[in-house]
Formats: sequence, structure tokens, C-alpha cells
Amino acid sequence: MSNFELYNLETAPEAAKPLLEKSIKGFGMLPNLHAIMAESPALLDAYQKLHELAQNASFDKDELTVVWQTINVEHGCHYCVPAHTGIAKMMKVDDTVVEALRNETTLENPKLEALRIMSLAIVRTRGNISQEDLKGFYAVGYKEQQVLEIILGVSQKVISNYTNHISNTPVDAAFKDFTWEKK
Repeated sequence: MSNFELYNLETAPEAAKPLLEKSIKGFGMLPNLHAIMAESPALLDAYQKLHELAQNASFDKDELTVVWQTINVEHGCHYCVPAHTGIAKMMKVDDTVVEALRNETTLENPKLEALRIMSLAIVRTRGNISQEDLKGFYAVGYKEQQVLEIILGVSQKVISNYTNHISNTPVDAAFKDFTWEKK
């Protein structure tokens, strides 16, 4: 069994220190996920870049939350579900959306529900979705760009979710109130 270290600015590998500084600047704290990822500066750098790219994609805050949290829940990530619950609250995403995602229930908004369904289809089929999946997604107004941007979200979440599974990342104090377990 490995014991992953929670690095800080003093103990992190030199190449990770500027990346951790970027995390602190962006989040106002050093998330435990980033502290663990510092072991591999390349992984932390990739994660930060994917996070920035996802935030600059075509999705609004609600849609981005749907993509991220759907994947987190499907992967059963004990760390990312609470973290993204807190982040969604900071982004002022409606609590009914946040709770439906955490509880794996249907979203009231048909467009967000189609996004949730497509995100699940991509994860569950490892990208081998059907033409019917695409028709349903396109019927609510999404395009090919959003299909590809879900894949971007999956890429980011694979890095974080898998890291958390393997390292058993402790949930940050800021997100303890949103602790979650897969049903």
C-alpha cells in the first residue's frame, strides 16, 4: 500500500512549487488533490491545464457542473463530489441541480438532463455512443462541439477521480459539509 504525501509549498518537488502557487491563487487554498498531485508535476500541470480549458469551453456554469459532477458521481469519487458541490455553490448553481446530480436523479431542465445523459453515455460506453444518443443530444440544441467538450471533461475527471481513488485523498475542510458516498 502506498502512502501518498500531501505536499505543501515547502516540501513539494521544485517543479511543482509554481503549480501549487497557481492552485493557491486560484482556489484561495491548496486543495488536497493538488497537494497529492504535486508528486508528479507533469500530472498536476496537465490537470490544471485541462481545468482551465474546461472552464473556457462553451458550457455555462450549470452545464459545466452537470458534466463534472455527473462524471464524479459515476466514478464514485469520494473527494470530487464534495469538492464540486462546494464549487457549484460558490458558482451559484441551483441547489436542485446540485442535489439531483449527487443523488443520480433526473434533472428538471430537459437540456441539462440531455447533457447528463450524454455525459453518462460517453463514460459508460467509453465513447462508443450510438447515433440515437447523438440524436437525442442534438435535439435539445447541443452540437458536435459540446460532445467533444464532454470528452474534455472526462479527461480532466479521469485524472482527478483516479488519483483520488488510488491515493484516498482526504476531503478538504472547506468541503467536509458536502461529504458523499455512492449509493
